[in-house]
Amino acid sequence: MSQNQLPLPGQPHIARNGETLMVEQMSLEALAREHGTPLFVYSKQWMLDALAAYQRGFEGRDALICYAMKANSSLGILRVFAQAGCGFDIVSGGELARVLAVGADPAKIIFSGVGKTRAEMRQALAAGIGCFNVESEEELDVLSEVAAAAGQRAPVSIRINPNVDPKTHPYISTGLKGNKFGIAHDRAVQAYRHAASLPGLRVVGIDCHIGSQITEASPYMDALERVLDLVQAIEAAGVALHHIDFGGGLGIDYNGDTPPNADQLWRQLFARIDARGFGHRKFIIEPGRSLVGNAGVCVTEVLYTKPGEAKNFCIVDAAMNDLPRPAMYQAFHRIEPVSARGHGQAKDYDVVGPVCESGDWIGRDRLLDVRAGDLLAVLSAGAYCMSMASNYNTRNRAAEVLVSGNRATLIRRRETIEDQLRNELAGE
Repeated sequence: MSQNQLPLPGQPHIARNGETLMVEQMSLEALAREHGTPLFVYSKQWMLDALAAYQRGFEGRDALICYAMKANSSLGILRVFAQAGCGFDIVSGGELARVLAVGADPAKIIFSGVGKTRAEMRQALAAGIGCFNVESEEELDVLSEVAAAAGQRAPVSIRINPNVDPKTHPYISTGLKGNKFGIAHDRAVQAYRHAASLPGLRVVGIDCHIGSQITEASPYMDALERVLDLVQAIEAAGVALHHIDFGGGLGIDYNGDTPPNADQLWRQLFARIDARGFGHRKFIIEPGRSLVGNAGVCVTEVLYTKPGEAKNFCIVDAAMNDLPRPAMYQAFHRIEPVSARGHGQAKDYDVVGPVCESGDWIGRDRLLDVRAGDLLAVLSAGAYCMSMASNYNTRNRAAEVLVSGNRATLIRRRETIEDQLRNELAGE
């Protein structure tokens, strides 16, 4: 970036060039004029830089980085990571079809999730995926039956629930004993013995994932110790483990959050792994949000400003169907004017969308100098926004653009009402 560009915190490729907000070398105002709003814009370089931090942390190790595609499953994003040599962490047959469509190596695909269907199991076996992360003892039995019927042995690891508090929002905590994910720590050895006895399974590893938007190293260290203890116990019971899958969950900077850098976190973890004699093992990790979250911006137009007795409202054309995180998690996203020119009338606003729900808000109590027709940029919108978008209120999903330097590529056309109605039948 040129010297007169001022990067925003946590987002070195999203910055102002004078009064204009840019993604890499592309003006968000120009992109909004070309493609309309709401509009998602992503920085390719930001994603590659985030990936490079993990690659530095794993330098010299036998490791596989699998992008957890539920964070953002758009084909243009998947292709960036496939071309960078990543594997993929999937949670459905639909996600499997998406990664195969961009040329992903099936041997680098990990299938997670608590509710895999028999059809999805058959689909993944036919594709030749690298591993199933199994999350219940009944799933072991079903997968063995499906694989044996296909004349195969499914490669499996078992997801262990270590009962570690990730210190994050309860909706995105996955490693506590009250969560639905994984098999309880104290049943792990028994579950592995059972898996090893089944004719349709081939045990290859152990898996652990404790949550999302984790901003401290200590939960990872606690989970690591418990997993390494289990590796010793499982192998002492006669079941060999070829890889250790440590999941993802590393947070990003939404509002002054200070998660450890990926390379620093993994150097810290490997210091402990080496001290315990496990450094020669193959490691798999599954980052999602930390690879795409801060790479994305949602550009939205101000429709109206509305004074109220208790609140001032800034009504924009993006809504909870485009940006569901605030409604779902009470999540914070920074909101910046696309142009810093202003009107000299800054006020505190609740930024809200047009959906008919009181929960349809994007940001509360934001000091903004805006009028109808202005553009706002909702930051840190690369993860769990478009992938969770819906058609609530029969709203069309937004367009998406991928920026690389001074080049912008449309990677999703704006949905039309014809797209929404195509598969519906009115009946008699």
